[in-house]
Amino acid sequence: MSLHPKGFDMTLGRMRRLLDVLGNPQDKLPPVIHVAGTNGKGSFTAFTRALLEQAGLAVHVHTSPHLVNWHERYRIGVKGGRGALVDDLVLADALRRVAKANDGQAITVFEILTAAAFLLFSEIPADVVIMEVGMGGRLDCTNVIDKPAVSVIMPISFDHQAYLGDRVELIAAEKAGIMKKGCPVVIGHQEFEAARDTLVDTAERLHCPHVVFGQDFLAFEEHGRLVYQDESGLMDLPLPKLPGRHQYANAAAAIRALRAAGFTVTQAMADAAMTSVEWAGRLQKLTEGALISHAPINAEIWVDGGHNPGAGEVIAEAMAGFEERQSRPLYLIIGMLNTKEPHGYFKAFEGLAVHVFTVPIRGTDAALDPVALAAAAYDEGIPATPVSSVTDALEAIRATMEGSAEPARILIGGSLYLVGNVLADNGTPPA
Repeated sequence: MSLHPKGFDMTLGRMRRLLDVLGNPQDKLPPVIHVAGTNGKGSFTAFTRALLEQAGLAVHVHTSPHLVNWHERYRIGVKGGRGALVDDLVLADALRRVAKANDGQAITVFEILTAAAFLLFSEIPADVVIMEVGMGGRLDCTNVIDKPAVSVIMPISFDHQAYLGDRVELIAAEKAGIMKKGCPVVIGHQEFEAARDTLVDTAERLHCPHVVFGQDFLAFEEHGRLVYQDESGLMDLPLPKLPGRHQYANAAAAIRALRAAGFTVTQAMADAAMTSVEWAGRLQKLTEGALISHAPINAEIWVDGGHNPGAGEVIAEAMAGFEERQSRPLYLIIGMLNTKEPHGYFKAFEGLAVHVFTVPIRGTDAALDPVALAAAAYDEGIPATPVSSVTDALEAIRATMEGSAEPARILIGGSLYLVGNVLADNGTPPA
């Protein structure tokens, strides 16, 4: 981070130059599943990995950002078992070799990290690679894969408008940039018709075989089960371990993407994957750790790194679903970067959250001031108080709830950086 800029500089020229010096490791990978989208990329990746690992395949996975430790970005596949995060010494060696190949030329930290992923994944044998886009698609530095097994576009919403455009069809056009001529495309659930139309038009122009959620494949809950349907028929599955109705479409995209990439998805694979899938920091329930003692007795504590209006809507829907099963007052503890749009996020919780506590975020100089963030919540009709830390917020909620017969439900979120702070302080980093 001290050697390379952490900002965005959207071009592929530096990346192609560096990879050429490294021997073009991106051309020496097993089949690649390349996934873009505003929301749902991580959950799609988690479902896809769970499905493939149930088949006994070795799966390399690249995700970003990390929550607590840098090596979370690289999961190394293990034949017949669950992949493991890359060893620190192995990652350090890869980063040294990438830096040597770069030879001091201008480059961003994300380009260095992504080049390390290509190097690691080309040298360690595996059956498949899941490569998550960092931002956008067309000019994202992961977009040097010429023949992906499948390109996947997950839900598109408003985020990074300064780089991707301020209209949803412009954002969709940037995401669609990962589609390659003639290669299969899976389009996940799209809230905006303009985004879906842009994605379909691009796939057709590039002569990509493509399928669209809600049209060619779908998933829905029926009698407490998940029903998946595509042109091959129906599968009756357990509800996913990942909470929230939005995960049904994410699971469906994973199943259909694997089929589009030429992999077989059996009933047994899907059954086991739905009940074993894990994804840290996305509607993750904290049941143990150092922070629990600061919360009200019997409080239910969730963390989620969603940070845009689309994410706010699906998280709020999940919280409302919990309310139906067990009524609890919902408190929010929110920190957010100054590149995000807090009003749209908070709007989703109007009438649902009883109070917001806004907090600073460690490890970044781009966090929104808690006072300004509290004002945004207040603008959307939610009482809000700025405090100095998550611990202070938990203790304030505990004081408020003292003597109440109804235990609290607490959501900590608004930023993956904040979730990383929380998991680190709690002593429960991703593994």
